[in-house]
Amino acid sequence: MKKLQQRLRPWLVKYLALPSDVVMELPRITIIGQIHVYIENHKGLAVFTDDELRLKTTKGYIQIKGSSFVLKMMLPEEILLEGNITDVKFIPG
Repeated sequence: MKKLQQRLRPWLVKYLALPSDVVMELPRITIIGQIHVYIENHKGLAVFTDDELRLKTTKGYIQIKGSSFVLKMMLPEEILLEGNITDVKFIPG
């Protein structure tokens, strides 16, 4: 069943014009300057410190580095991070 879902998802995106981030469970990241990051479709918080945020995704992790981080909002699948953002990285796994 899982293999069928994996093959069906790209088809749904291509032929039915459905948003790929929703259908394929990919994270959506919105960055506003160097001060705000809004992330949707994550699978949980792995690490949070004053200078690093790491979120679990279906394909691995999203790592954000910087300084003076504050979590302004945290919902089950959404996070709003504020601070001085210097690096955003995808870590497969």
